Amino acid sequence: MTGTTRRVHSAEVSVPEGIGVEIRDRSLVVQGALGTAKTDFAKVPVDFEIAVDKIAYVVNLKGKRGYALSNTIRSLINNLFTGVTKGYTYRMKVYYAHFPFTIQVSGRTVHIDNFGGERAPRKARIVGDARVEAEEDEVIVTGTSKQDVSQTAANIRQACHIRGKDPRVFLDGIYVYSKEEGTPLA
Repeated sequence: MTGTTRRVHSAEVSVPEGIGVEIRDRSLVVQGALGTAKTDFAKVPVDFEIAVDKIAYVVNLKGKRGYALSNTIRSLINNLFTGVTKGYTYRMKVYYAHFPFTIQVSGRTVHIDNFGGERAPRKARIVGDARVEAEEDEVIVTGTSKQDVSQTAANIRQACHIRGKDPRVFLDGIYVYSKEEGTPLA
């Protein structure tokens, strides 16, 4: 073969019943019973084609990387479908032994007051359409996009990162203990 031909990887994903799919500016937008979820593919060499009951896509990258990217795109699309039908929930445990701290949600920010005895509150950003509920000893992050929910949980965890102390001794923080598909029971 000459260097002018490119091997491409193509695949199809079937769309479950009751889900609407459309492409907006190289983003895949999925609508379902729980709401809307969106994933941006602007920097990915992929072309989508939407039929009535399936999404066909072609990855313009050859070799193992193209094959791996094809499987990653399939997983991202299936995560979108799960998000708009069931939703995602991350449960985080609040743990402190030295200084009790409080968690408050205001707008698109989570405020952690008195962490480690500090006067200034630590802040974590809520990403996308994720929703955060703060209780006394638990934080619940829910949403339709797995990427938004997991990044919000990571932002909260990172805001409680302890610097300059032995992490084996000072275990204070907020930690993910459960990742679930579905929204929490009210």
